[in-house]
Amino acid sequence: MAMALPINIDDLLHGESVEWERMEFKQGWDPQDVLHSICAFANDFHNLGGGYIFVGVAEQNGLPVLPPAGIAPGSIDAIQKEVLNFGYNAVQPQYHPVVVPHVVSDKTILVIWAPGGQQRPYKAKQSLAKDEQRYRYYIRQNSSTVVAQGDYETELLSLAAQIPFDDRVNQRATVDDLDRERILAFLKEVGSDLLSEASGLSTLELAEQMRLLDGVAEAPFPRNVGLLFFSKNPQQHFREARIEVAWFPDGPAGDTFEEKIFTGPLDRMVREAMDFIQRNYLHDVVTKHADRAQATRAANYPYDAIEEALVNAVYHRSYEVREPIEVRITPEELTILSYPGPDRSINMEQLRAGRAVSRRYRNRRIGEFLKELDLTEGRATGIPKIIRAMRENGSPAPLFESEDERTTFLVRLPVHLLAQSATTQPTTQVEVLRVSVLEDLAAALGAPTMQVTMQVAGLVAKMLRAVEGTPQKSVVLQEAMGLLNLEHFRRGYRTPLSQAGWLVRTDPGSPNSPQQRYRLTPKGQAWLDRFNTLPKP
Repeated sequence: MAMALPINIDDLLHGESVEWERMEFKQGWDPQDVLHSICAFANDFHNLGGGYIFVGVAEQNGLPVLPPAGIAPGSIDAIQKEVLNFGYNAVQPQYHPVVVPHVVSDKTILVIWAPGGQQRPYKAKQSLAKDEQRYRYYIRQNSSTVVAQGDYETELLSLAAQIPFDDRVNQRATVDDLDRERILAFLKEVGSDLLSEASGLSTLELAEQMRLLDGVAEAPFPRNVGLLFFSKNPQQHFREARIEVAWFPDGPAGDTFEEKIFTGPLDRMVREAMDFIQRNYLHDVVTKHADRAQATRAANYPYDAIEEALVNAVYHRSYEVREPIEVRITPEELTILSYPGPDRSINMEQLRAGRAVSRRYRNRRIGEFLKELDLTEGRATGIPKIIRAMRENGSPAPLFESEDERTTFLVRLPVHLLAQSATTQPTTQVEVLRVSVLEDLAAALGAPTMQVTMQVAGLVAKMLRAVEGTPQKSVVLQEAMGLLNLEHFRRGYRTPLSQAGWLVRTDPGSPNSPQQRYRLTPKGQAWLDRFNTLPKP
């Protein structure tokens, strides 16, 4: 019986579900190049889930040339046998990808699906010459297959027997724990070519074709990813694989709170939690203005930012840690806590700026299924999307926190300033003063009022206190704020506050003088005095 892929091949060709670096196009059959690419995808150096090779499809500037040139139908059987022979005689340890013929625009192509292997690292013959005895390790770097050398080879070898948790077999479960109806629903949602054949396949055969099983033929076991997405009761196998949503109407210190727990397959759990949050806790705030007809409309918390943060938590958490994902909502902020934190190779400052790129993905198969369901894009786009969604809503910038041990990861989404004002009804003198302090600071920084929070105000206050009474060098101001990026400090704070007349140079005629200092002006002192009268949070 011919195999079929559990995803839609036409979608793959048009780049609708799998990022380009997991795909390679070959206009014709080049056995040596294909062998090396199969080995590279099997090694799955970045834990992305392997990749796909399209034989009979030319490439131009990284994109497939469609309609394809195709390959001669009479050669398909011989190519499939040659790929099978690779697995026995040209790759160590043995490895066998899935080869599927497919017709596109009346042309036959071959799609080779090479998932990340269970016995990596793999090495392949350097050439297919008859007397070739040399083997090399191959990996994917961006859209190319390359020989793993130096530090890359060392790192690849360190991955030996390190199979991500979601791709490991679970010997405490059986095939009967997989829900056939959920598998069929997934195939239908993603438009899989396998769906047309599903009626003639048993649950065991379906799971085998989707790479949800492993083990010997007489005793197959489900992989953890299969149980997390397709079991009848995932929490039977992973007790803490759940999302807890808690609402604190009076803040975390209040006496009352409401809680709802979401369980079930991962995709359903995320969607139900998001639907609950949207229906109960998300709303728009509309502010009318006396000087113009157009009103200001903003969400208290933007849906897109919450969804991206929650899906990221499901994708990147460890299912070996017995702690749930926690969503806590207060009138001031929405937080999402997951375990553990980002990999130690990720610089937190770069992550907070939306520029961090991970070298390792904790759950390669979970990510693959979430991508097929359009719940995530993968490839380190989550943090930038959260930042962008908050900015476009006019909300304060999100905060990303993890301690030195990286045991937790906390995403803080501050409420929109207008929504906070509407919720807390700022009629007291203290609240009116707080809003006034933030508005004046926003004007001095040249930033939208809703993007300036009390946290930002606190940082500015630290800087101004550093020069209160005694002029100081620029580096002292930067250290007082705790900012590592000099350019961010200059452009974001020192320059605008100088232009606003809150700070002045002691030697304005010589801007680059080694003796240059900054002192606080009466205007800056007046703002600082008002800030100091506010109660500490």
